[in-house]
Amino acid sequence: MSVLGARVARSVQRARDDEPGPGPERTHGHTALVCGSDDALLQNAVPWLEVGLAAGDVTVLSCAEETAELLRSAVGARETQLLSDPRVSMRGARAPDAVSATRQLLDRAAASPSGSLRVLGTPDFGSEPRTRREGQRYESVVNDLLADHPLDALCVYDQRLLSPDVIASAGQTHPHLLVDGVRTASADYLPPAQYLPALPLPREPMEDEPALFAVDGARSLATLRHQLAAVLATCVPDRDQGADLHLAVSEMAANAFRHGTPPVSARVWASADRVVCTISDCGTGFADPLAGFQPAHGDDLSHGGMGLWLARKLWDHVDLLPTPAGLTVRLSSPLR
Repeated sequence: MSVLGARVARSVQRARDDEPGPGPERTHGHTALVCGSDDALLQNAVPWLEVGLAAGDVTVLSCAEETAELLRSAVGARETQLLSDPRVSMRGARAPDAVSATRQLLDRAAASPSGSLRVLGTPDFGSEPRTRREGQRYESVVNDLLADHPLDALCVYDQRLLSPDVIASAGQTHPHLLVDGVRTASADYLPPAQYLPALPLPREPMEDEPALFAVDGARSLATLRHQLAAVLATCVPDRDQGADLHLAVSEMAANAFRHGTPPVSARVWASADRVVCTISDCGTGFADPLAGFQPAHGDDLSHGGMGLWLARKLWDHVDLLPTPAGLTVRLSSPLR
């Protein structure tokens, strides 16, 4: 028996030796599992996965390959039964692409025996506050974006890998928790409309330094776009990345001119490994924290409404910073 096989066998046996709880129920929804060992993961996740497989759900693992292999071995399932799509839990994908990947799987699930999708994910929150914030934001918005779909999602929060603040957020961003195999309502859950505005949005460190580019009261959208293209060309070595970043920040400038209140201002900061850009106007009417996770007018992009969606697709971090003086959209990304 391989090392992995022995490890799985020991963990499954320990799980079976424990006092059994009620069997897992057939559900739809967004549930978090907080655990601190492989034993706890298997004890809770294996029965949950088996319910979906038995029902004919399209069942997907969105986690590190080591974890996927552990779960497949415990369930005794092949890759054709337990599919893999890391994008769903933002592993190597930004939030709009994670939403798109989930919708594609839902389309596939519509033709399955149950018509339902079941996803076990281990969200990738990264090691920095800005990446943790993107993960927490995504975990919250999907409660509204995918609420009406036949989807059962189990998000695993591993106490060995995640920071205490991320672990604490599990109950705030998931309506349900899986505890000892039983799905229970989370007493700490906050709907996105409450959770997202309360999410801390600290300044980027570079914002306290002199800007590489600054303009207040930009004369026109065309002029500002040209200026932003020139400055990004000087600080973004990769031309393809520079073109992507410019496309998105140009859309943010267009939104400020078309939908905001003048004057429109812009700032760009850059270091050897990161670029930060802000676009500001004096409008105070925008307050939708869910904006930009999917095109505003659906899949038909000819209707427009995709500026903030493009920003979230092309920059790693996008923050909406409303103040009494107006709205600032802050974008930041590491340089390739």
